[in-house]
Amino acid sequence: MQPLLLLTLLLLSVGAYHLGRKRAFAVAGGQIRNLHSLPGFYGFYAALWCGLPALAVLALWAIAQPGILVNWVVAGLPPELQNLPPDRLNLVVNDLKNLVSGNFVSSASDPVMVEAANRYRQLRAIGNAALWVAVLSFAIGGIAYAWRAISPALRARNRVEGIINLFLIASSTVAIFTTIGIVLSVVFESLLFFRQVPVSEFLFGLQWSPQTALRADQVGSSGAFGAAPLFAGTLLISGIAMLVAVPIGLMSALYLSEYATPKFRAFAKPALEILAGIPTVVYGFFAALTVAPLIREIGAAVGLHVASESALAAGLVMGIMIIPFVSSLSDDVINAVPQSMRDGSYALGATKSETITRVLLPAALPGIVGSILLAVSRAIGETMIVVMAAGLSANLTANPLEAVTTVTVQIVTLLTGDQEFDSPKTLAAFALGLVLFAVTLILNIIALRVVRKYREQYE
Repeated sequence: MQPLLLLTLLLLSVGAYHLGRKRAFAVAGGQIRNLHSLPGFYGFYAALWCGLPALAVLALWAIAQPGILVNWVVAGLPPELQNLPPDRLNLVVNDLKNLVSGNFVSSASDPVMVEAANRYRQLRAIGNAALWVAVLSFAIGGIAYAWRAISPALRARNRVEGIINLFLIASSTVAIFTTIGIVLSVVFESLLFFRQVPVSEFLFGLQWSPQTALRADQVGSSGAFGAAPLFAGTLLISGIAMLVAVPIGLMSALYLSEYATPKFRAFAKPALEILAGIPTVVYGFFAALTVAPLIREIGAAVGLHVASESALAAGLVMGIMIIPFVSSLSDDVINAVPQSMRDGSYALGATKSETITRVLLPAALPGIVGSILLAVSRAIGETMIVVMAAGLSANLTANPLEAVTTVTVQIVTLLTGDQEFDSPKTLAAFALGLVLFAVTLILNIIALRVVRKYREQYE
C-alpha cells in the first residue's frame, strides 16, 4: 500500500508545483519582474511544503507502526503467553508474523494464534487507513499554507535553496556517521578477538586453521590464527592481477587516446568496458574451467608441477577483469590534459613518444594513480574468482603455481553458516576486515601524497 501512497504523494507534489507557479503569476499581475524569485522557485516552494511534511509523517509511521501493532497484539494474548521469557516470546511473535503473511507455521492450527493474527490484520488495516488520512491531510495542508504564503516579496529562491542545502548536509552527515559506525563496529569486534588471540600471533603467525569447538562437550581444535598466509596469498594474487592490468590498461589508454582513429576508438572503448560488466562468477568459471587447466597442461609440458587451483590462474583472470578500471579512467585523464601542452611539446621538436612520456604521463599521473588505486582495491576485494580458481588452502608460499587463499575469501568462509559470535573463529573475520581497512587506508594516503606532489608541479 505504501508504494501507492508514495505515488499519490508524488502526483500531489507535481500538482502543487504547478499551482505554486500559477499563484506566483497571479500575485505578480502577470509581470515576473514584480517577483523576488523566478516562478519556478515558487512552484518548488509549494511542492516542498506538500511533500516534506507528508514524507516525515510517512517515515515516522513506518518506523513506529510495526512495534505498536506487536505490542497491542501481545497485550491481547493469554497471560501464559505474555509472561514467556523474551526469547520464547520473540519466537511466538515470529510465528504470528509468518501466520499473518500467509506462511504455514506449526501454530497455524492454534485458535489463539489464529485469532491474534486476525487481530493483527485488522489493526494493520486500520493503521494503513489512518496513515492515508494523515499523509494526505499534511500534504493538502502544506499546499494550502504555501498557497497563502506566496507573495511578490516571498524569498522563494532563498528558502528552496536553504532546504536543498540542509538536505545535502544531512546526506553528508549520514554518510560520515555510517562510515564511523562501520569502523567502530569492526574495531569493537576485533578487540574482542584480540583479547583471546594475541595481536602478534595474528599478524605474524604462520599457521591458519580457525577450527574451534562450538560447545564445551564437543571435541574440536583449539585453532591457529596466524594470518600471514592469508596476507601473502592476497598480495600474490593481487600482484599478479596488477602485473596484467596496469601495463595492458595503460597501454590501451595511450593507444585509444593518442594513436587510434576516432572511428576505432568509438568501437574499441565500449568493447573494452564490457569486461567490467561481466559478473565475477563468469570470470570464476572461465578461470576454473579454461585458464587453470591450460596452465596445468603448459606446466606439465615443461616439467613443472602446477596445482589444480593456483594463484596464477586466479591472478591472470582477475587482471583481465580489472583492465577496464585502469584503461577507461586513464584514457579520460589523458584526454583531459590540455591540447596546448601537446602543441607546445611538438613546437619544441619533441616526437609523439617523447610527448607522451615526458608531458602527458607526468601531467596525467594523479588520475592514473587514482585508476591504479581503484584497480588495486578491486583486486584485493575480489572473492569469487579466488574461491573458484585459487582454492581455500592457506599456504604460505610465493609460488604462483600453488593453491592459496585471500583475506576476503576467509572472511566469507568464517561468517558462513551458524556460528557463535563470541568465538575466536567468527571474531577473526572482523580482525581480518580491520587489517584490510588499514591496508586500504595506507594505499589511499600514499596515492594522495603522489597526487599532491604532481598537482603542485603541473597546475
